[in-house]
Amino acid sequence: MSTPCDASSRPSEAFRGDDVNVGIVGCGLVGRKRAGALGTHTLVVASDLRTDRAEELAALHSGCRVEERWEDLVARTDVGAVVVATTHDSLVPVAMAAVRAGKHVLVEKPAARNPRELDELIDVARARRAIVKVGFNHRYHPALQKAKALCREGTLGEILYLRGRYGHGGRLGYEKEWRADPAVSGGGELLDQGVHLIDLSRWFMGDFTRVTGRVGTFFWAMPVEDNGFLMLETAQGRVAWLHVSWTEWKNLFSLEIFGERGKLQIDGLGGSYGTERLTWYRMLPTMGPPETTVWEYPGPDRSWDTEFADFIDCIERGAVREATLDDARAALDIVFTVYGENAR
Repeated sequence: MSTPCDASSRPSEAFRGDDVNVGIVGCGLVGRKRAGALGTHTLVVASDLRTDRAEELAALHSGCRVEERWEDLVARTDVGAVVVATTHDSLVPVAMAAVRAGKHVLVEKPAARNPRELDELIDVARARRAIVKVGFNHRYHPALQKAKALCREGTLGEILYLRGRYGHGGRLGYEKEWRADPAVSGGGELLDQGVHLIDLSRWFMGDFTRVTGRVGTFFWAMPVEDNGFLMLETAQGRVAWLHVSWTEWKNLFSLEIFGERGKLQIDGLGGSYGTERLTWYRMLPTMGPPETTVWEYPGPDRSWDTEFADFIDCIERGAVREATLDDARAALDIVFTVYGENAR
């Protein structure tokens, strides 16, 4: 969805020149990352079901206040944009309330527990002509941005197929955390890290018209899947072959894009996933061993900063260009197609 924003409901005190006053709902790991990526914009209020976490985050930002109830945060006239970084069951309720209060919204992936929930948010955002962007921050990693630019330039020629793997090994007690509770999470690993791989596959290859897959719980004693396997096909018969896992004992991210003229391979996301790297294997006219070019991106993960800057740009332009609610809806459709197949 890319609709113009209705600016008439913007409270003037929520904007300080070009700077936007931001409220964050959900002050866990992702909320803290979001708070650290605001650039020149100001965190004015934080809220979390655990007030101590909101207080800890607010203490790091001068003048930031704490609201015990997120409903009070989204109603504040000094907030221009709301970041929703909650558990999955609260993403839609908070985002819808923020939209109805006239705020711009950056809502974490997967944006909802299921397609039906997301449709409610899409309807409200469309009716209010609101700016709502979904937190698919992987699009903003530098190796993936560079790979996308090379594809746009025709470096690979036509993309033939894509192969992606993404996973981690959990931690002690993982089966007792909220992601293992389907009432809170909506699903397991396919809905968690899986939507990132699905979104990236669509970003590079377009829409998929055929979806097949398998989910299974191989290790963790939980009622949701710890592994998901997908084969996605475009109308032209191009294939994305994906595996996401909570039993990947060494954290892994790998995305390979195969084209007529070679391959682009992205490995690592920084931190425990290893140095982010893009390798271009360019096939020569004589075939044989490819010519290899490598770009490395060491240092901290700046995708959160780049994504938030794009969110602000969307506000200024009055439309969301990518990582839209429709992108999230397409990813959820794929996840729940697989869930449906595996429930038969």
